[in-house]
Amino acid sequence: MPKKVKVSDLVTEFHLEVVCGDAGLKRPITVADLYRPGLEMAGYFEFHPKERVQILGKTELTFFEGLSSEERTDRMARLCAPKETPCIILSRGMDAPIELLAAANENNIPVLRTNVSTTILASQLTGFLENRLAPSTTIHGVLVDVYGIGMLISGNSGIGKSETALELVKRGHRLIADDAVEIRQTADHTLIGSAPELIRHLLEIRGIGIINVMTLFGAGAIRNVKKISLVCKLETWQQDKQYDRLGLDEEMTRIIDTDIPLVTIPVRPGRNLAVIIEVAAMNFRMKRMGYNAALQFTNKLTESLSEEMDDIE
Repeated sequence: MPKKVKVSDLVTEFHLEVVCGDAGLKRPITVADLYRPGLEMAGYFEFHPKERVQILGKTELTFFEGLSSEERTDRMARLCAPKETPCIILSRGMDAPIELLAAANENNIPVLRTNVSTTILASQLTGFLENRLAPSTTIHGVLVDVYGIGMLISGNSGIGKSETALELVKRGHRLIADDAVEIRQTADHTLIGSAPELIRHLLEIRGIGIINVMTLFGAGAIRNVKKISLVCKLETWQQDKQYDRLGLDEEMTRIIDTDIPLVTIPVRPGRNLAVIIEVAAMNFRMKRMGYNAALQFTNKLTESLSEEMDDIE
């Protein structure tokens, strides 16, 4: 579920001045999109997105100053929707019109101010809100950075995910999260993984206990966030199950609303899981670069069989 964002979070994050409407600082912000009410200043409110954070810059306020007293009062009264509008932000340190202050106080809508230019403010606010309001979930697993590929290692409890992660860290790769991976989905359907604050940099090894990876292996052994590109599912080897031996069939799994490649790795004594995961990461990189070893092998095999058939004929 998306995290909740309040107007007070914007005030704290961007050091905004509260001009009026302190009672409304707990108003929720539900969408990351912003809005500059230019047409609304001219009186057109037909499709006004009231639920967005409203930004008034130099253009809007300069136009507003040229309106009559009745129009000014009407525009600000209609702009300050009592239930939907989370807040109104003035950029470039502009003075708040008295009509705005009156309407905002009447409806308990916070009016905030900053000296930052309108364009920069909009960019900063959008990035912050998209990050905070992104759909998110928490998954049981381990997230590691292997050769620049964010790999989510999943599997039943006790199958060896943390031990595999420890071996990968010893081999020079980096740990992002162990046991619980917080995942958020960005607007372009990219999955970003991180560790909960309480267990960040920690790794649980059965028989030893909890270790701090950064303390033992240095700052180069950890990362705080990483894009998830591949899921490696560890499962106990089943004798009667047919496992993919060529790699032609690409499995996918869905996290939140995003489909992501999945490789299933059977676990049994004698298999070096860390090396297998390293190879899976390198093979994934090669596929993204356009080289597919399994496909090339299949094509060569088909060509060879075709030539043999031609010779027989």
